[in-house]
Amino acid sequence: MQFEKGRLEWLEYDLLKDYDILDAKTYLRHGGASEKHFFSLNLSNQVGDKPDAVKINREVILKDLNSPQLVFANQIHSDNIAIITKDNLDKKIDCDALITQEKNVALAITHADCQASLFFDPENKVIAALHAGWKGLFKNIYKKTIDVMKDNFNSKPENILACISPSLCPKHAEFRNYKTEVPKNLWSYQTEPFHFDLKKIAQDELKEAGLKEDNIELANDCTYCNEKDYYSFRRDKDTGRNASVICLKK
Repeated sequence: MQFEKGRLEWLEYDLLKDYDILDAKTYLRHGGASEKHFFSLNLSNQVGDKPDAVKINREVILKDLNSPQLVFANQIHSDNIAIITKDNLDKKIDCDALITQEKNVALAITHADCQASLFFDPENKVIAALHAGWKGLFKNIYKKTIDVMKDNFNSKPENILACISPSLCPKHAEFRNYKTEVPKNLWSYQTEPFHFDLKKIAQDELKEAGLKEDNIELANDCTYCNEKDYYSFRRDKDTGRNASVICLKK
């Protein structure tokens, strides 16, 4: 479901909307201070946008979340996972997944075609935000994140809710060199020569990790196709980043 407040617009997820202790959103590209091809709510400080504009944009979503702390992963297209505590809130961590039980700490993932996923374990009140670009997806970062939640927070996969942001549709998920980039066991996910259904791969990896199918929500929108609301690296190359954010409020 899509919402707006002033110029700010975001997407919320049906699986998470009824939990009062949660704030979980994917912010669209409207309502910020960035200009030209970064217009307007670019939330990444690693794409060449003006630092002052990114600072303003992050303050905009912090105000919307009413959270004192916004933690971004230093994304490196890996399967590295970090547990966020009071001791490392301000550290820059090279990883592509963040997990926490801390209250009022918003975990943020930036994305422009890749899957940003928000996890919630309602039994143990654990949240996670992760970035599954094709490299992380093919390394099964989903299962590895769930394993960390199991090992460190006693999470049961069957209780975890997973919501995946808008990302590439098969028409635009082209891998001309798939025989060297895509593991052979995933070649069957081709929808036509060189094109892969990455969302289906994600769904199946989550189910294989123990999640119930009804506890997985995939946003239908394609970032490449919807230029109005989403940045797309494959479409524009030099562009900004949306952000998906999850926060335990109490």
